[in-house]
Amino acid sequence: MPDLLIELFSEEIPARMQTRAAQDLQKLVTNGLVDAGLTYASAAAFSTPRRLTLTLEGMLAESPSVVEERKGPKADAPEKAIEGFLRGAGVTRDQLEERDTPKGKILFAKIDKPGRPAAEIVAEVLEQTIRNFPWPKSMRWGAGALKWVRPLHSIICILSAEDGAEVVPMDVDGITSGDTTFGHRFLAPDAIKVTSFEDYEAKLARANVVLRADARAETIWNDATNVAFASGMEVVEDAGLLAEVAGLVEWPVVLMGNIADDFLGLPPEVLQTSMKEHQKFFSVRNPKTGRIEKFITVANRTTADNGATILAGNEKVLSARLSDAKFFWENDLRVAQSDTGMATWVKALENVTFHNKLGTQAELIERMAVLARELAPMVGADADEAEAAASVAKADLSSEMVYEFPELQGLMGRYYASAAGKSDAVAAAAQEHYAPLGPSDDVPTAPVSVAVALAEKINKLTGFWAIDEKPTGSKDPFALRRAALGVIRILVENGQNVGLKEVFRNSEKKLRTLYETKPIGSAL
Repeated sequence: MPDLLIELFSEEIPARMQTRAAQDLQKLVTNGLVDAGLTYASAAAFSTPRRLTLTLEGMLAESPSVVEERKGPKADAPEKAIEGFLRGAGVTRDQLEERDTPKGKILFAKIDKPGRPAAEIVAEVLEQTIRNFPWPKSMRWGAGALKWVRPLHSIICILSAEDGAEVVPMDVDGITSGDTTFGHRFLAPDAIKVTSFEDYEAKLARANVVLRADARAETIWNDATNVAFASGMEVVEDAGLLAEVAGLVEWPVVLMGNIADDFLGLPPEVLQTSMKEHQKFFSVRNPKTGRIEKFITVANRTTADNGATILAGNEKVLSARLSDAKFFWENDLRVAQSDTGMATWVKALENVTFHNKLGTQAELIERMAVLARELAPMVGADADEAEAAASVAKADLSSEMVYEFPELQGLMGRYYASAAGKSDAVAAAAQEHYAPLGPSDDVPTAPVSVAVALAEKINKLTGFWAIDEKPTGSKDPFALRRAALGVIRILVENGQNVGLKEVFRNSEKKLRTLYETKPIGSAL
């Protein structure tokens, strides 16, 4: 039984598309082969920035012969109908069999389909796969009509067995199949001839290409933690960033650089977010101070100066990025610490629409504040403090930092509330009122945070039900299910006993002053 090796070699594939593309390649090819009668023992797909690879072991050398039986018209049917059936089935009249059935005498044809060589089937299936590959985005290049995520340069398609290997002949818009690939773009760019998957993977490794994404990720993480540990530091874990960086390099080389002293006073979350989003850097934390003091970048090559030039360039670019973050941070602090404080941002939200039927963000905050005050005694919170917390909980949406990094909303609100002289409970509520954001997220436990979080979610549910924007079986654009589950989790995990029907009914009554709607509380 032969083994199959396929490689589609191209320009760099975006990291976010690689894993899915490898899965799609395996699914499309294996499904096509099985439908054609070619079964196999095992399959595995791999991806690097420049290649998609598929290997199948223990595949049949040819598809089995089958006999297909096809039901035709009645024996006394018009001659033209019978002739049409003969043409469709590819048989002659003397090959038909007449059988008695409850509907009378019916003609049947037995069609012998001989087996086909594996190479013939593989070529058809792979060409169909390439021409119809489900890339999220694709492009044309040159004068050809073929579409691929980036220009496709070469195709390996090999059937290997104990007696040797053979190239499966095929041609896709001038790109012919072969047994040749290429190593690392800079470190080993020469052509490499391969005979099997084992030979392919071993030769790629010698040519500075790590084929397996999990191996690249493991190398990156081990080297990063080791180099940080040697300096008394620790790498901030980020599984998503690790997977993305592993898709950016074929030969990972870990380098640790310094963050300029001017930026060490920024909140660690700001440093981490800026470096991750803009530069794909890992943050390195000093466990003694909790500050982010260094970064780790992953190069795609070794250099004669051990990465010194690469690090110098990265540090220069990072300083420019962090200068922007520092500017935003300092401007926001001036606003938060001014005489008007966070009220300036709340005022600005009067011009920001929450929903065209539910008013502005400022009106949302007003409703939240009223509801938080009502909920406060039910959850053991101070009513004045809960109302004050709800009044500034979303103020940071107007800040420059959150405008640049929306994922920091709430967190920056906590920093700014503290800078504005608000109590710790009010500051905490600014961050925690969004929680829980998912099933693995913790719920708020502080009474003020619980009151504001419930107010935010109940107000959202009441408002969208009032305007008949309910979730459906397939759509929930306003995350109302998450809000409802959040209310339940907050109450259950905090052991609170709140009369939700009355709370929803009162919230709905307040909305009546602005909207004509049906009672909502009675439906819960």
